[in-house]
Amino acid sequence: MGGVNRSEDPHALLRPRPPSPVQEVRDERFERYGVRLVVKRDDLVHPELPGNKWRKLAPNLRAAVEGGYSGLVTFGGAYSNHLRATAAAGRLLGMATVGVVRGDELAARPLNASLARCAADGMRLHFVSRAEYRRKAEPEVLAGLLTEAGADGAYLIPEGGSNALALHGCAELGRELRGAADVVAVACGTGGTLAGLAAGLGPGRRAIGVPVLAGGFLDAEIRSLQRRAFGGPAGDWTLAEGFHHGGYARIPAELEAFAAGFEARHGIPVERVYVAKLLWALTALTGSGAFPRGATLAAVVTGAPEPTAPEPTAPEPRA
Repeated sequence: MGGVNRSEDPHALLRPRPPSPVQEVRDERFERYGVRLVVKRDDLVHPELPGNKWRKLAPNLRAAVEGGYSGLVTFGGAYSNHLRATAAAGRLLGMATVGVVRGDELAARPLNASLARCAADGMRLHFVSRAEYRRKAEPEVLAGLLTEAGADGAYLIPEGGSNALALHGCAELGRELRGAADVVAVACGTGGTLAGLAAGLGPGRRAIGVPVLAGGFLDAEIRSLQRRAFGGPAGDWTLAEGFHHGGYARIPAELEAFAAGFEARHGIPVERVYVAKLLWALTALTGSGAFPRGATLAAVVTGAPEPTAPEPTAPEPRA
């Protein structure tokens, strides 16, 4: 593929619709504690690059176009929203895309709905072992992975899209929420959205991140991302650990029932891997008295459900 004309702004070509709306949700599980809940419908910011994926990718896509790159390469697991968004962006911009996928055992299996969508959008999938994937930050390992994937000359976007450029894109999300809430909460995979969101909120507001992965590694990663993007700590943020429900892409029956119930009550589609865990966490935290009476709490809806959701009984295995 020849890529897009350098004079064309991918922001205009992709036609996003920011700012996304803020919608009030009347829910007795919050109201009984005097807490007002609103949702930031970032799932509506773009039909194929929703929410934090648009905000992270937009500045990176601009850099790729201005740098004259004809292709994009990035990383993710079998259910990665980021891989799907990158594949869609490549199709829309006429840029080749390569996805380096964690788990070489997946190469012999039928593609799940998420990876099938990537392939349908033209992304070439390159499966690597979990051991090699864990070492992808090492320069020699990374160089070898890119060569094996045939992506030496492509514009490199990190796993989850989280880099300094992405944080500046996510800071705009925080600026859009100034004055709309006292506390803003978002689900976290790599931590980039929280890191940028907190920086954009401004004084007197705080951000909460709900990790969807076990391990407790995000605190250091967020601090590192903020140093690279802003030169140091930015904004008031904390992590609410313990709501991962067993790990990434694991959707136990009680979480599925909670998400389906929220959809039925409020008519808002609930993406299962990230958003369901966020809403569950906020319900539990509110019930435990974590927020003062009179507070307004904003939940960022970072994406829409997949056409076919990950199977609760067959989560992506993790090392």
